Amino acid sequence: MADITTTTPPGATSTSGTSGSAGGLVTEQGKTSIADSVVAKIAGIATREISGVHNMGSGAARTMGALKEKISSSKSTVSQGVNVEVGERQAAVDLDIVVEYGVPIVDLSKAVRDNVTQRIERMTGLEVTEVNVYVDDIFLEEEEKAPAPERVQ
Repeated sequence: MADITTTTPPGATSTSGTSGSAGGLVTEQGKTSIADSVVAKIAGIATREISGVHNMGSGAARTMGALKEKISSSKSTVSQGVNVEVGERQAAVDLDIVVEYGVPIVDLSKAVRDNVTQRIERMTGLEVTEVNVYVDDIFLEEEEKAPAPERVQ
């Protein structure tokens, strides 16, 4: 588990019996529930905001996403490579990323963790308990530029 310090987002207030950033989700007037898909989209966008993240998802997920994109002509989902667990007051995030070659992975992971935590906590009021970053691949520009050899001539 990552050691993450949380702060109360601007405008959030704690109710009696609760503390931290999630206090505004359960109030005397009612309860706010946030779907896993919402948190996953926020995490996906926040991850892609960090320079050095080339793509997201494991190899199989990226292949399926590219196939879906060709078939349906819609953009791939922003939550590809994101898995979240959302409770009433807390969220945990797992990210599969592809990093650009030459980028220090430890620094990149910290920047991703910080940005994802900050975005989720500010937008949802949930306390982010952990952000696990799995580096699935390294992107090399040469691999993208090299054309596939022709099989038949």
